Amino acid sequence: MNITREQREGGISILKIVVNEADYGQAVENQLRDYKRKANVPGFRPGMVPMGIIKKMYGKHVVAEQSYHLASTEAFEYLKKENIDYVGDIIPSDEQGAFDFENNTEFEFVFEFGEAPKINLDLTEKDKLVYSKIKVDKKMQSEYRTNYLRRYGRLVDADKVTSDEALNVTLDNGDIRIEEAYVGLISMTEEERKEWKNKKVGYKTKVNINELYKKPEQRAAILSVKEEELEGINPEFELEITKIRRFAEPELNEEFFKMAFPAGNVTSEEELDKFFAEEIERELKRETDFMFVNVVRNFIVEKANLQMPEEFLKRWLYVINEGKFSREEIEKDFAPFLKMFTWNYLQKHIVTEANLSVSPEEAKAEAMSFAQMQFAQYGMPSAPADMLENFAKQIMDNKEQLQKIYEKLFEEKVVEYVRGKVKVSEKAVSADDFAKLAQELA
Repeated sequence: MNITREQREGGISILKIVVNEADYGQAVENQLRDYKRKANVPGFRPGMVPMGIIKKMYGKHVVAEQSYHLASTEAFEYLKKENIDYVGDIIPSDEQGAFDFENNTEFEFVFEFGEAPKINLDLTEKDKLVYSKIKVDKKMQSEYRTNYLRRYGRLVDADKVTSDEALNVTLDNGDIRIEEAYVGLISMTEEERKEWKNKKVGYKTKVNINELYKKPEQRAAILSVKEEELEGINPEFELEITKIRRFAEPELNEEFFKMAFPAGNVTSEEELDKFFAEEIERELKRETDFMFVNVVRNFIVEKANLQMPEEFLKRWLYVINEGKFSREEIEKDFAPFLKMFTWNYLQKHIVTEANLSVSPEEAKAEAMSFAQMQFAQYGMPSAPADMLENFAKQIMDNKEQLQKIYEKLFEEKVVEYVRGKVKVSEKAVSADDFAKLAQELA
């Protein structure tokens, strides 16, 4: 067996591996014997088919399979033996010639791999990063309180529309009349709500039902028809408001606290305000921490300034996706892929260099945290411990979800490692400015 390596521009290497019958012959013989033992050919008893027939039936295929398997295995062994680091994977080269597995016994396989760039990261306090914190204002506190209490509130009759009330309306286009149709102003934009403001019960107007209910399934449900029948319906309706209701916050009494906090951790309005403050801070910290990950990611990728074998990676993406994406599609989305691919490559380097690790206990704690967050979204901010444990176990038992947990925790440890090496200053910004910064970093 003969192996040669040719280094090309752009961090690409070509491996040419020549194999002959002496290399793969025994493996071919073993596979053909296995086929002979299992072959079911009319006119022959099982296991008694002559080897000549077996070779005629399967020989070409087996030679191709075994010679390629040997060559690809040797390619990986060569890189390991020569201590050559690579990115992506080893793939067949576009330079690969044709094979004649029926008549030839010596074959040259041509592989390609992308050479891993050398990493030189010298992090010091001369490197400066900014951790942006969102300033909590009265509007944010008020909105959080309102949204939270809305879960436990009730609808009460109102005299007129003031903001995001729920409307009961009658719709009539001459052919169809719908009593007690629902219009939720809460799902509208501020601009869309303007035309409803100060309107009272009995108010009539003309509406286009396609604009009032944006989704076909909503219109079909309101009109009690199938979606395919919507096209034949006149969308111009007369609308009359028959009832206006708004959410009223619940009374902060013993009944409310038992319902909202069955664990008994919040039992008074004072404790409730403290709970809101902690929740706002926790949610904002998730957002600010997430954005700081992007800050570190961009900084590390830029500072490392790695020259990745881009043309190889594009071909590699095409090969591993088995034609699911065209080369044009890969080219279009390559820039964000390359950024994340480079960041992941640098993360692995930092994890090894800093000897970072994630314990099973840390992974379980993250699963518990995720479970708690899920229950909170479903209106159970204080879910019982046994429910959290069961949900966390389901997460841990799912290999894909568990992998995501480990990836998240490793990324957090890498970010903290970088944070400890460079100078980080905190800066308070408004929610609007934070949103703009986040968009710029994405």
